Amino acid sequence: MTVKLVNPNGLPQPDAYRQLSIATGSKLVFLAGQVARDAEGRKVGEGDFATQVEQCYLNIGTALSEIGGSFDDVAKLTIYVVDWNPEKMPLLGEGVARAASRLGVDPVKPITLLGVAALGEPDLLVEVEATAVID
Repeated sequence: MTVKLVNPNGLPQPDAYRQLSIATGSKLVFLAGQVARDAEGRKVGEGDFATQVEQCYLNIGTALSEIGGSFDDVAKLTIYVVDWNPEKMPLLGEGVARAASRLGVDPVKPITLLGVAALGEPDLLVEVEATAVID
């Protein structure tokens, strides 16, 4: 594996994410923000935050598999959530868990979670971008 995930001593030890990723590989991949659209561009999970999160993660897995990688190669995620509030955390976790189950991966990565006013299209509730390192 090209990405080692670490919670170093002296920092909080969260269960939902890791503080660091140490990546060693030959190909650095910057994936555009993924949204709740299927391969044909159709909306997925309109109005359903957990389903949109799931689709974002699945799209990341699909994109990386097309270039010889997988979701396991993700070194960092940035998650943009429209009108974020703490009540959305269980739904975020639900969507991530469903995607992880379907992808067969451990979804725990270093993340940055940002609340935003809007995304590029009015029906989008979440967008997830990824940085990966592939051997």
